[in-house]
Amino acid sequence: MTWTLTDAIDTYAATVMPLLTAEPERYTVLLSVLSGLVEHGPNLFGADPPVLGWWSQGGTVTAAVLQTPPYPIQLTSLPSEAVGPLAAALAASHAGGITQILGAEPDATAFAQALASATGGRFSVEMRQRLHRLGELAPPDPMPEGAARVAVPDDIQFAYRLDEAFAAETGQRPASATLIESRLKAGWLMLWEVAGQPVSAAGLSTLAGGVARIGQVYTQPEHRNRGYGAAVTVATTRLAFDYGAKSAILFTDLANPTSNALYARLGYEPVEDKVVIAFRTAEEAGR
Repeated sequence: MTWTLTDAIDTYAATVMPLLTAEPERYTVLLSVLSGLVEHGPNLFGADPPVLGWWSQGGTVTAAVLQTPPYPIQLTSLPSEAVGPLAAALAASHAGGITQILGAEPDATAFAQALASATGGRFSVEMRQRLHRLGELAPPDPMPEGAARVAVPDDIQFAYRLDEAFAAETGQRPASATLIESRLKAGWLMLWEVAGQPVSAAGLSTLAGGVARIGQVYTQPEHRNRGYGAAVTVATTRLAFDYGAKSAILFTDLANPTSNALYARLGYEPVEDKVVIAFRTAEEAGR
């Protein structure tokens, strides 16, 4: 039993794909990030190389980790015996680059505790998320004024502004220009327009294992409380199935009751809770 760390994206993808695609909804973010790395190379999400690793037991891969700094390190389920060795391996090479941990709460917490013990760092829960899967789509009745359309490359300036506004409001990091441009080229951004002007938008992830993830649902502040967010979510969900998805999912912040209630009304049902943990090194914790 051992962790293997590598910077070879193709080798990593070939090794962990059977594990990830066995539960594509649970591991949707890992799958879409990995798909982007395979297609666009190691610097799609930032200048630093990705951290890639897997845990083998008896020749079978049973756990994996992936990080594209400066974003969180993402974890699959971790066997208890794999937690300490992972913390030791990353403490020796990558601990300073781990500022956030994302995974199911038991796994993320166990890893954070082990990493803190290995490095003297500290951690705290930053956000609790809930993964939802579409049951039966229930569009608003009536729908609000306006209509949906798929964004095109000419919408790039609006897409940049949208991403910056969403990141600022949610406390997340803006996406890279390469990633935003690739979404537009692939037809993965849906707009809701009123009188020819976009007022709300939602994005799609790369389809992986038949799963499409709706994300970055954002309505400009001056246009809120008119049903546009619900409308663009419905349109994006339908687009996912037009693209061949077998399942549509999305994440919510459990601290936001408005969005949780909205997606429940639209037919999305809870699947699993995840947690984002903030991690500080010993030097940062001592300041």
